Amino acid sequence: MIRLFAALTIPVFIGEGLLRRQNGLEGADWRPAEAFHITLKFAGDLREDQAADFSEALAGIGAPALALELAGVGAFGEGLHLHAVWAGVEDNPALKQLARACEGAGRKVGLAPDARVYRPHVTLAYLNRPSGDAVAQWIQANNLIHSPRFEIDQFGLYSSWRTQAGSRYRLERSYPLGGVKPSQGV
Repeated sequence: MIRLFAALTIPVFIGEGLLRRQNGLEGADWRPAEAFHITLKFAGDLREDQAADFSEALAGIGAPALALELAGVGAFGEGLHLHAVWAGVEDNPALKQLARACEGAGRKVGLAPDARVYRPHVTLAYLNRPSGDAVAQWIQANNLIHSPRFEIDQFGLYSSWRTQAGSRYRLERSYPLGGVKPSQGV
């Protein structure tokens, strides 16, 4: 079995800006820059044959290059169940379409559909029983984050595994985006 997800990698210059936001929240497991990505479709644990089929289905996606911006921050969970803080992505119809196409590729190979509404984001930290007030203060202090526009001309299929130092990711295959000028966003 191999744990896989489709995602966009964040450029280094955008990651550097995110790293500067990683402070002021006690007990946060801040993610390293090499872990910054925007998930398009989490596939989960797949058999080798399913993984190959999913990779081929992703290769069939034709989508334009993207121009994206990060904007705002937030948290997943509530109260004692707060479990992550993230940087958001400006609304972008082409990004949502790409995520839908990746979801469709997963369905083609028998993956369960994701019942959650797609909310593109970059996870900055995982939390372990944080103070709700501390998370609210961190959000308030960082909510005006707004990155420069950056272009994405490919997406990737990544493997994931857990170590004592946290999750690690490896690019297994990349897929070009193009054929249409980058989206101008909103």
